Amino acid sequence: MNEEKLSTAPYKGVRDFYPEDLAILSYIIKTWSKTAESFGFARYDASVLEPAELYKNKGAVNAEIVNEQTYTFIDRGERAVTLRPEMTPTAARLVAARARDLCFPLRWYAIPNLFRYERPQRGRLREHWQLNCDLFGVTDRLADIEILLLAHQILIDFGATSEMFTILVNDRAEMTAAYQALGITDANTINDITRLTDRKRKITDATYRQELTTILKGNNVLAEQVLNLLETPNVTHPLLNDLKELGVTNVKIDRTIARGFDYYTGMIFEVVDNHPENNRSLMGGGRYNSLTAMFSSEAVAAVGFGMGDVTMRDFLISHQLLPKNVTITAPTLMIIPAEPVNSLPSEKLALLFRARGIKTGVDFGTKKLGKKIADAATSGVKYAIVVGESELAAGQFVLKNLDLNLTETGSIESLITFLIEQT
Repeated sequence: MNEEKLSTAPYKGVRDFYPEDLAILSYIIKTWSKTAESFGFARYDASVLEPAELYKNKGAVNAEIVNEQTYTFIDRGERAVTLRPEMTPTAARLVAARARDLCFPLRWYAIPNLFRYERPQRGRLREHWQLNCDLFGVTDRLADIEILLLAHQILIDFGATSEMFTILVNDRAEMTAAYQALGITDANTINDITRLTDRKRKITDATYRQELTTILKGNNVLAEQVLNLLETPNVTHPLLNDLKELGVTNVKIDRTIARGFDYYTGMIFEVVDNHPENNRSLMGGGRYNSLTAMFSSEAVAAVGFGMGDVTMRDFLISHQLLPKNVTITAPTLMIIPAEPVNSLPSEKLALLFRARGIKTGVDFGTKKLGKKIADAATSGVKYAIVVGESELAAGQFVLKNLDLNLTETGSIESLITFLIEQT
């Protein structure tokens, strides 16, 4: 019977994480968590499934994501369900649900699994892990500054220097006021300009100018004024001075930063990789003071950002910052039976080490003894014990340090004590 075999390829746009890949993801997540918690942020999470109406609400996310990029389906209870495309609406829902019980200011972070149906490309897949950090309950500019400090520190904690990246800052409220000063007072027109500007780096200048003129109903003079506004640098913004005083100097005001989500109400920012082979946005976010109003009449001010593991890994690789000692999860000790008959006694010995908190594996494969020891060393195992008839009879075993090629001889209890002291 010649049945057609299934493909081993994963679903398009998602990844399989073999141990060596998961080790890198784990390193990224661990560093994210360490930095966020150093700023006093507490970790939270929620289900990957959300009611579809959460994203259809005006202002939650932009129409492109809702109409073209969400994974939405009808469940067995005839409910519309969406695999979350981003975390901010979920965070707003959680805060709104217990707004009267929570202690503000609230510093939360999450590392959710997110899903969007978009064209897979460098730095962008259909599924990724993302760090989300949000500060709720503060309207003062210092909250914006702290979020920017955290974003800066995250990359520094991965070994980056300030020369490797630039923080680009803008302000939605300031831009709205500037557009209104030019005579553009219609809110929908301003939103259309903002969404177009969010795509500015992805399209040609001619295309941007043409689409801008269309939005402004053919008013070429007004279009030119908007372009001048976007291209005029601002080097005197108070935010720059505050950050400089706190040691962050790789930040500048960029009026072309727009951020595509409709819920932003104030400061917005993106962090851009300066490496010529990876010159792209690494993370972004901003202030959103009205999102919780979807759930309650009492809106909670908030500011935050998100960054994905795919762009984070590309940044580390581009700047050669990925540590060489990021390895797959390996046991501390490998017990190797000298002969097949020694396999069960070896497993019994392993139980004694595990009971004392020592990660222990047993290699009862069919390879030669020397190859088993070599494989253990290659896999990142630090110690090995070979178990044969003579060792079992005498109750004395040789513990070999695979890194230093040193040995320690003794009873199981003494070797357990030794390993506890070493690790």
